[in-house]
Amino acid sequence: MRWMSEWKRNFLSFNRNVRFFMLGNVLIQIGMGVFMVMYNLYIRELGMPETVNGKVISMTATASAIMLIPAGFLSDKIGRKWLIVGGAVLTASTLFFRGAAVTEAPIITAAFLTGLFMAFVQVSGIPFLAENSSPSERVHLFSVNFAFITIANVLGSLFGGIIADGLESLLNMSTVASIRCSLLIGAVIFTAGLIPFFQLKEKPKEAAVQRSGKDSDTQHMDDSLKRNLIVIFHFSFAGLLIGFGSGLVVPYLNLYFANRFGASNSYIGLVLSLGSAMTAVAAMIGPALSRKVGKVKALILFQMLSIPFLILTAYTTSLWFASLGFLMRQALMNAGNPIQSAVAMEVVSDKYKGLANSTNQMVFNLGWATMGPIATGLVVSQGTYWGYAYAFTITAALYVISSTYYYFIFGRRKLAEE
Repeated sequence: MRWMSEWKRNFLSFNRNVRFFMLGNVLIQIGMGVFMVMYNLYIRELGMPETVNGKVISMTATASAIMLIPAGFLSDKIGRKWLIVGGAVLTASTLFFRGAAVTEAPIITAAFLTGLFMAFVQVSGIPFLAENSSPSERVHLFSVNFAFITIANVLGSLFGGIIADGLESLLNMSTVASIRCSLLIGAVIFTAGLIPFFQLKEKPKEAAVQRSGKDSDTQHMDDSLKRNLIVIFHFSFAGLLIGFGSGLVVPYLNLYFANRFGASNSYIGLVLSLGSAMTAVAAMIGPALSRKVGKVKALILFQMLSIPFLILTAYTTSLWFASLGFLMRQALMNAGNPIQSAVAMEVVSDKYKGLANSTNQMVFNLGWATMGPIATGLVVSQGTYWGYAYAFTITAALYVISSTYYYFIFGRRKLAEE
């Protein structure tokens, strides 16, 4: 109860802009959660081959990777609010179109546009929160925001399935029609997130600098382009390694459970939902560990503690051990994300926060987009045991290299400050 009371007090201490942003973000993430789970089923029920699903995922990730850097520059130049609002409006229109499309070309085109426009929202969120908070509250703030996003995605995933099944059984709709209705309802929920976004107030640059510099030396930070590009490069390189590792295994976890263990769809859905729930809990525990050992140590601890569970998942022949390994890896690895965002927003000048966030997300998407053929190639050539074992082992090695690099580049300086 004390822990919950502390979190409630911290949330209420956030300013008006932060609370409105979080409310809008929760609504759009619920809407996206519906699409994440139901859209591939929609494509399958339309009678299209599985390759169309692969094209949709690839085009969405590619569009995001293309647009994130330009969106970061625009975010720094014209302000966060209108980029968030404009991106959300355009994304909502693509979601309604996707819910109605029934042929391959429009479906793939709309998926590309969704990734393109959603990049504006993704790239502006973290810098907007950073500009409306002080360094002392950012780990809590980013952890709450990350937990809310994770919970919203889970709710959207469950909500979409319940709506589709309910309409099919109660109103005798066809499977395609019921899924289409759930997608359109998801688009409506996404659109509702625009209402809080319109209530946001853009902070003048002077006020943003004063707020973000409070309790720290960031107002005296070197804001030269060269210095900030070097810092962004180091962050991005560490993020690229994580993206490569993640892209090898995370998109194929449902296939891992199905192919290696013959797990049912219900079991896979339950395990993946539990993984998201544990991630949210771990993210909210992150600030306590961060206060105890410091932000950089907490981030590295979370990442390194996930490695044994990743190896367990790679080589076990037990479904229960595989599920345990997945859940613990998912929670520990993702719990460090808000802490990493907090560190990045501290060491990058306010003028380049949007660029830093966009670059980090772009390289992560690049990792996902490029590792797909390698992951599937390993499984095809080595079989469902050794193929996944090699993929998980390579991921573990990449995580270790990334954590080590991060420590030597950022750890010593930040640890000395903390």
